[in-house]
Amino acid sequence: MIHRPGDVPRSPGLYRGIRASAVALVTVGGCLFAVTPAHAAGPHIPAAQRLVELKQDHVARVRPDADARRIEKVAVRRPLTGVRTVLPVLGSAVDDQGGGWLRVRLPGRPNGHAGWIRAEQFRSRSTEWHLAIDLSKRRVSVYRDGDVERRFRAIVGKRSTPTPRGRFFIEETVALSAADSGAPFALAASARSSVLQEFAGGPGQIALHGTGNLAGTLGTAVSHGCIRLDTSSITWLARRIGAGVPLTIVR
Repeated sequence: MIHRPGDVPRSPGLYRGIRASAVALVTVGGCLFAVTPAHAAGPHIPAAQRLVELKQDHVARVRPDADARRIEKVAVRRPLTGVRTVLPVLGSAVDDQGGGWLRVRLPGRPNGHAGWIRAEQFRSRSTEWHLAIDLSKRRVSVYRDGDVERRFRAIVGKRSTPTPRGRFFIEETVALSAADSGAPFALAASARSSVLQEFAGGPGQIALHGTGNLAGTLGTAVSHGCIRLDTSSITWLARRIGAGVPLTIVR
């Protein structure tokens, strides 16, 4: 779960407000991490993903047309840390007036939704990283350039508060204090709980985070929907996985 802008990520649980959201759906469990050889069998993951870093607020629309129905406003900065918003690009188009548009994946509800924004006031980027979570195996696979780089055991959502499935992305990385639940880091995702509309003052945002000050065992399903990893695993991820990195969650 995540909290309001201006709050500094330092509260327990899924942060209060914005931060509460990032940490909220979390439970404990010490995660073991194992190195997996490159080219290991698994789903096909693209070697790279095009990203767009916003330089101003944008309005997402249902079609690449200035008169098309508005979906939502996309803020230039993320609420927890204030970093610039970075979105995965799914396509591009040119309207009747010759204006460029980008189809991007959007954060929040409904899960996995997308929309069109004007191709202006942005910076093009790309990432070679991709996170894939297998809920039945309770495992996080980290891909780089299309190959498996690492695999980590994890705690996933319990039956009453399941981890949502679908295609998402990482919105921002939050550094937590040693006293926070889910310490030392939380990777706040674009996914939201399909059961909890609100959690600890936040919007029910799903995150990958640590197990600090939480109870649980790796390889189990006991969280409120978040993905819990041990300290070594989440620290490794926090040092490499930035905003915009795709996240695929399957059963």
